[in-house]
Amino acid sequence: MLNDYRNARVALVFGVLVAFGAGAAAAQERAAVVGVDAVRVEPLTQTFPVIGRVVSRQRGVVAARVAGPLVEMLVEVGDRVAAGDVIARLDRRRLSLAVDLRETELREAEANRRTLEASLALAAQTLARLRGLRGSASFSKARFDDAEQEMARARAILTEAGARLDRAQVQLDLARYDLEQATVVAPYAGVVNRRHTEAGAYLSVGAPVVDLVDDRALELEADVPTDRLIGLVPGRAVEAELDDGTRHRAVVRAQLPEENPMTRTRALRFSATWGETRKPLAANQSATLMIPLGALREVTTVHKDAVINSPRGSIVYLVEDGAAALRPVRLGEAVGGRFEVADGLAPGDLTVIRGNERLRPGQPVRPQAGAPAVADAAATPTRETN
Repeated sequence: MLNDYRNARVALVFGVLVAFGAGAAAAQERAAVVGVDAVRVEPLTQTFPVIGRVVSRQRGVVAARVAGPLVEMLVEVGDRVAAGDVIARLDRRRLSLAVDLRETELREAEANRRTLEASLALAAQTLARLRGLRGSASFSKARFDDAEQEMARARAILTEAGARLDRAQVQLDLARYDLEQATVVAPYAGVVNRRHTEAGAYLSVGAPVVDLVDDRALELEADVPTDRLIGLVPGRAVEAELDDGTRHRAVVRAQLPEENPMTRTRALRFSATWGETRKPLAANQSATLMIPLGALREVTTVHKDAVINSPRGSIVYLVEDGAAALRPVRLGEAVGGRFEVADGLAPGDLTVIRGNERLRPGQPVRPQAGAPAVADAAATPTRETN
């Protein structure tokens, strides 16, 4: 009896252990939720940093175009102006009087020309009358010759009067232009960076009034070593990082045809696509441009979080037929947040980037909701490395 009881108890314990082991195995085989990312192909080039600067495509001194006393300054340093806004006004009284004087001279020239036109008509009438007396006893050859000369003289004087009239008209136009230029206006939109003068000062022609900077037409400039210029043709895109840490896309606009003999560099201008910045852009702000060392090449890349370092080297878990598959890989250079794959993976392979540290080969896996499917390798953006 005692042995039968012991045998039944052992059988019961063994059954419980078997049931527990089966439950544990089933729990282990439950699908693990993981984050995934597809292996893809993208352009890669090695780069090196070059310190550049933000420059304005329009900046300079707004100068006086006429001489005269400055009576009013309408802007302060830091003011934003639009093209055509009034910056300053010079005294207009003297210039207005000059316009009146030129108008009077023009009227005088017009009256003088009308007088000479009448003299020419009289000379022509006299010459015609003497020409009509030819063949008669009262015809005088000497008087006829004098009349012809007088006619020629009247024509010449009238031509001279016409030139004086044209000159008077031009002088009037110049006086009116000077009067218009007594109002100093902004030639383009920008910000007043400096005031060179104050009301009450006498300005000569070309005297500076303000410095104006167009802060909405900013681009990048960098001095690049001449041995690194190959491939930097107009239209080539590079990455630029401002001193506030923000990154932006820049495209080569022009290569200036002048070399610095001291540094053996040439200045390049880049048109920038400005994104969000942590502080307002300003002319001469520092920037670092990643200049390519060579031509672009297509590489296969894998997300950095998919790579696990093991004693046997780098490994990656793939999702194949709903299960985790271990794959050893050989990596190349870093490409932003990814690694170049030298061997072991192909474009389109779905790698595990979250939850891979707890996986084991063959374990069922389920991609996290909203995780990307196999990526289109041709639709990936250009990335560069240094």
